[in-house]
Amino acid sequence: MSERDKTIDLGPLPELIGYVLRRAQLAVFQDFFAAFAPFDIRPAQFSVLTIIERNPGLTQTQVAEALGIKRTNFVGMLDELEKRGFAERRQARDKRSYALYLTADGSALMRKLKPVLKSHEARMIDRLGEDGRDRLVALLSEIVDGKPRRAPIRNGKASRTLRPGSAET
Repeated sequence: MSERDKTIDLGPLPELIGYVLRRAQLAVFQDFFAAFAPFDIRPAQFSVLTIIERNPGLTQTQVAEALGIKRTNFVGMLDELEKRGFAERRQARDKRSYALYLTADGSALMRKLKPVLKSHEARMIDRLGEDGRDRLVALLSEIVDGKPRRAPIRNGKASRTLRPGSAET
């Protein structure tokens, strides 16, 4: 048996939420990178452009916080988007911060990216089905929100955390 043919024992990894979530993220991002490659747009950049498009005039801090991006990382990303002519900083009302807006080129880019995003998302839904997508988003949102999901107490037994795919979900 060659080295390539050996099965690697992953131990408990395939049962760990973080491991499976990261593997799923890699699969989703691989498709995203391929779809958006002609535009040289990465997922975080797309997210920033989307927030700015939907909320013109937010400050850098507001956009960074909404997306969970560290301020230092956000500034570099915004510098690049500004250099490419997709976003611009304007002096905010309080004069201590900048408000963010898409440029005309940024708005044109977003119009081009929307059908690409729709196709990318459709490919992901094809893997899960609509119901699977809805369940996955709901479960992941519960992790993000930090709210435990508990089954009701039955027959005097303590509640337990539900697992995806269990009969009670």
